[in-house]
Amino acid sequence: MEYMSHLQKDKKLASILTQEPFVLKQKKNIPIRLMASIMSQQLSTKVAAVIYKRFLALYDGKEPKVAAVLATPNEALRAIGLSNAKVGYIKNVAQFCIEHGITDRKLASMSNESIIELLVQIKGVGKWTVEMLLMFGLGREDVFAVDDLGIQQAMCRLYKIDANHKKTMQQMMLQRAQKWAPYQTYACLHLWNWKDS
Repeated sequence: MEYMSHLQKDKKLASILTQEPFVLKQKKNIPIRLMASIMSQQLSTKVAAVIYKRFLALYDGKEPKVAAVLATPNEALRAIGLSNAKVGYIKNVAQFCIEHGITDRKLASMSNESIIELLVQIKGVGKWTVEMLLMFGLGREDVFAVDDLGIQQAMCRLYKIDANHKKTMQQMMLQRAQKWAPYQTYACLHLWNWKDS
């Protein structure tokens, strides 16, 4: 794996790199991926999976078109276990994607920065959510999630960064992560993996 030899230049990071290479995949139906990530916020993976399954059941078990989600009554979305706020955010995503003609093809041609700038305009979608979408939906190799709690905890432990001063901590994290470019996503995957093990 090309990225391995690059990341191994960082001696501390090299100490936690597993032999198992991570593979990033580009998924289809990115607007629905974005809705799914909103649904899963603040929920365990298990509960999120249940809710997403119920969501698909509203559309005969298939991933719906964005317009179909917009046309779904709020009550139906509430009934699968979504809060009022989340229903609102999901509708915001649907509306925004229709108005801005957001398709997989359009996103594929845009840079990470442009995608973040575009999608954070949607109420209920923050930078972290878009970063996760870039990594796990669009399969982008060079994304660093500085606001992710897991990444923060892993890096503070690995690099002995003081977590008490958030601004300084994040600056140190970003400085370190620049050395991982153009493979920052893989570094994040290994950090999460190390933290969880």
